[in-house]
Amino acid sequence: MNIYTDFIPGTLIDFVVVLLLSLLIGLSQRKHFLHKDSQITFGTDRTYSLIGMLGFVLYTLQPQSLTVYMAGMLCLMLFLAAFYAYKLFKKDHSGTTSLLIALLTYTLGPLVCTQKLWVVILLVVSILILNEMKETFIKFSQKMNENEFINLAKFLIIAAVILPVLPNEEIIPGISLTPYNIWLSTVIISGFSYISYLLKRYIFNKSGLIVAGLLGGIYSSTATVVILTKKAAEARKEELGQYITAVFCSISTLYIKYFALLAIFNFELFSRFWYTFIIMFVVAGLVACYFHFFYNKADKDSEVSPAPADGGNSTDNEDKNPLEFKIAILFAILFIVFTIATHYTIQHFGTSGLKTLSVLVGVTDITPFILNLFQTELGVESGLLITAAFNAIISNNIVKMIYGIILSRKRILKPLLCGFSIVVAVNIAVLVLLV
Repeated sequence: MNIYTDFIPGTLIDFVVVLLLSLLIGLSQRKHFLHKDSQITFGTDRTYSLIGMLGFVLYTLQPQSLTVYMAGMLCLMLFLAAFYAYKLFKKDHSGTTSLLIALLTYTLGPLVCTQKLWVVILLVVSILILNEMKETFIKFSQKMNENEFINLAKFLIIAAVILPVLPNEEIIPGISLTPYNIWLSTVIISGFSYISYLLKRYIFNKSGLIVAGLLGGIYSSTATVVILTKKAAEARKEELGQYITAVFCSISTLYIKYFALLAIFNFELFSRFWYTFIIMFVVAGLVACYFHFFYNKADKDSEVSPAPADGGNSTDNEDKNPLEFKIAILFAILFIVFTIATHYTIQHFGTSGLKTLSVLVGVTDITPFILNLFQTELGVESGLLITAAFNAIISNNIVKMIYGIILSRKRILKPLLCGFSIVVAVNIAVLVLLV
């Protein structure tokens, strides 16, 4: 563009840009109201083009004080207010979108003259997208739970209100435990769970068991395995393959979850050991794929049609929002307990004590313990931190296998034993290679 500025005045270029962008907005308005003849419209292509030109001309007349420009805006606002009143009282139609777009179009002149072009284009693109998405927003709002905005408000409170005001000073001298890192861990985990919840509820709400398992591994793999295996106890024989596949899908995304948490909290450790989590993700995924194709083949061989996925109603926790303050407080308490326990275990029992503790932790929620390993200064070799994390995961997987066998009433005993044995054996092999 600089090549042509020597021959073409900059003001002319700005004028053409304003005209084209205003015309584009006007064309979108014409398309938007093309099939709504009964509705009074404010204007379309020519009207919006003229509004954009008006804003440009009045701004260039007095760019320093903006007196003329502001007077023009006041006149435009009075005109729009009169039009709105007519539409409201004569036709009982109170939409204001086109009027607000007209005001934004009026501001294009000063924006083009004073801001970078990408800022103006971003504004126009946003206007076009929002103008075309009315029906999408209506449908989305109809799907939303009546408490969904309260849930969002809860997340904003814990992430943007509570977190920034917390001090980053040690609570107990010598232990890297501060109110800030406690709540930061809580916010990150709540965020993971909230995203999983939103995906399952609004995007994959009719996707069936396999996607429920994948998303459940992000939310809570233990809860997902418990729910799926309990349902497997009552499922038809031809449905069991879906439940087993979903169980190991949740185990695979468990490793991706900790892969992401390691990248967030300890990038140095992540750069050295990221591949270990990818290996385990692939192994658990292959186990899930094996059972999926094995049971599909068995159904075909026995001429039994696979049961349809139950349309997103496969898990009891899918409609439960994870952003409950009591859950956040419980996680924070567990994080504090595991941080203190880890510190004193290393201090009194050394590395062997940490390995033993990591195995024992597997019977509880392992996420607070693993996050403590990833971000707390423990004064131990980095390889030991990954070893302890995998010890906890292995122990927890064994516990999940036991839960699954008991809760499914041994209906899927063999595939659970085989699948978890493969995952645990490979995980132990990865640990041996690390050591």
